[in-house]
Amino acid sequence: MLNKKDKDLRKNASGCNDPTAYEVLKNLEDEEERFHKLLHTIFYICKLADFEIEGRIVLIDRRTGKTWR
Repeated sequence: MLNKKDKDLRKNASGCNDPTAYEVLKNLEDEEERFHKLLHTIFYICKLADFEIEGRIVLIDRRTGKTWR
């Protein structure tokens, strides 16, 4: 079931359906969610092992080649 946000993303500025743009935006959101889940997991594991991350974490997504900083 679609929520209001998903319905809004399906339409372009003129109010017409734009499935291509919607898929691009959806994929970007999914990619960001995947990254944030990973980052949360890394911090959680460090907390369990009684460690802290002091510096910047740089990750490269092997699926997309994107560098996350």
